[in-house]
Amino acid sequence: MLGFVSLNLMTHLDLKIPKAASSIQKGVPLKLVLDKEVVHQLAINLQLVHPSFQKSNFVKDCMEEIDPLTLTERGKHIADVLSNYLPKRYSNAIAILLKSLTPPLEATEGNGLAPMFYMPHCNFISKYGLDSAHNNGEDPFEISMQAQYEFTKRFTCEFSIRSFIVDQQERTMEVLYSWMKDPNPHVRRLCSEGTRPRLPWATKIDAFVKDPTPSLKILEELKNDPDLYVRRSVANHVGDIAKDHIELALELCESWLKDASKELKWVIRHALRNPAKKGNEKAIAVRKKAV
Repeated sequence: MLGFVSLNLMTHLDLKIPKAASSIQKGVPLKLVLDKEVVHQLAINLQLVHPSFQKSNFVKDCMEEIDPLTLTERGKHIADVLSNYLPKRYSNAIAILLKSLTPPLEATEGNGLAPMFYMPHCNFISKYGLDSAHNNGEDPFEISMQAQYEFTKRFTCEFSIRSFIVDQQERTMEVLYSWMKDPNPHVRRLCSEGTRPRLPWATKIDAFVKDPTPSLKILEELKNDPDLYVRRSVANHVGDIAKDHIELALELCESWLKDASKELKWVIRHALRNPAKKGNEKAIAVRKKAV
C-alpha cells in the first residue's frame, strides 16, 4: 500500500477554475469546454505556484491549431504543451501541478462541466507518468498514483488510471483495493469506474473484457456504498460485464438479492436493464425479484 503524503495545497484567491455550463448545451460543441479561457486560467494558476512559468508562450502554443480538435484531443494537446513548459523531470512537473490545484469537489452531483478543466492534467499523468525515462530513470508509479488520488477529487481519473491498469495491472489493482475503502466518494468511485471493461469514451481494457474477476472485489465492497454516485458506477460496471459474461453478471446480481436494501435492489435492476431489454429471461426474472 502506498503511503500518501499530505499536500500543502495553495489557497490563493486567484487560484481558480473558470465557470462552465451545468450540462451539455444544445448547439454548443462540447470541445469548447477546453478553450482559451481555460488555457489562460491554467497558465495563471501555474504561474502563481511556479513564477518562472512562461504564461503567454504557453497560451499561444496551446491555442495554435486547437480549433479542429475534439474535447479529448484538446486535453491531450494541452498536456503535450504542458510538457514543454514544466520541468522535464516528471516528479518535479507533477509537484507543480499539485500545488496549482483548487480545493476538492464537495459534492458528487451537480458539478457541471467546470471540473473538465483538469482533463489535461490527467492526460499528462497518463502519457508521462508510466515511463521512468520521463523521470530521470526513477520509477514514477507511486508519484502518479498520489497525483491521481488528488486529481480524482476534482475531476475523475477514470481515463488516466486505465493506462496504469493496462501497463501494470497487479500493482495498480492493489492500490485500487486500498482506495475502495477511502472516505472520499470520488476516490471510491474511481475504483469502480476506472476498472470498467468497456468504459464509454475510453479504450476498453482487453484483459478485463476477457476476465473481469479482478474487479469483483471492488464491486462487492462498493455495492452498498452510501453514495448513489458510487453505486451507479457499480451498476454500470456490472452492465459492462454482462455484455461479455452474462452468466457471471447474473450470478453476481442473484447473490446480492438476499437481504438486499432498496438501494442495492436499484443497483441490480440498473445493472441488468440492457439484458432485460434484449429479452434475457433470467435477467428479467432477477430484476423482478429486485423490486
